[in-house]
Amino acid sequence: MPYFTSRSPKFPFPAVRAFILITNVAIRFYHWAIRWLSIVLLLGAAWATPLYAAEGVEIRYTQIESSEDGFRLAAAYNFELNRGLEDALQRGIALYFTTEVDITRPRWYWFDENTLTASQTVKVSYNVLTRQYHVAIGGNLHQSFTNQEDALSVIRRPGRWIVAERGALKPGSTYLAAVRMRLDVAQLPKPFQINALNNSDWHLSSDWKTFSFRVE
Repeated sequence: MPYFTSRSPKFPFPAVRAFILITNVAIRFYHWAIRWLSIVLLLGAAWATPLYAAEGVEIRYTQIESSEDGFRLAAAYNFELNRGLEDALQRGIALYFTTEVDITRPRWYWFDENTLTASQTVKVSYNVLTRQYHVAIGGNLHQSFTNQEDALSVIRRPGRWIVAERGALKPGSTYLAAVRMRLDVAQLPKPFQINALNNSDWHLSSDWKTFSFRVE
């Protein structure tokens, strides 16, 4: 942005010269403020990103696979329990991890078609008396483990589960899938829900991950 000058033509009036001087100072201050604001925003983004990633769930792999009985979600996650969640689990409080899937069909001429949604919840608990971890998938399949890591591996690398029946998706069409996995505090007993909502230890979730797939 060019600066005003009082050299050519000459301005005989002191008020005009003062106006030009104040305007030049204001322009220089504006440029300085914009430069420093950009630096502050860049530093803030650099500091904030690692903190969020350390407390969340990383979706390492997702894919919709076709099978004889329907379309299955294959996925793998990476996360760690913080100290608060580990203490709660050791005290006998069950943890619930819910995976949500939204499938839509993009349409260039109109809004996307909301095709279907699916979810699966995995419950992990610890029995203090037997010193065993128990994992229940969808309330049906139950497995027992002697250590925590083996129990959590069922959540990190779950088996392929059906998200859509065979006839629910049209052959030859391309769909958009969105997947999220999170610690589901709504499954906790009511007294624990209030504490969990106000405690950052219980805020464990991935971002929505989207990908496209084609039905053959």
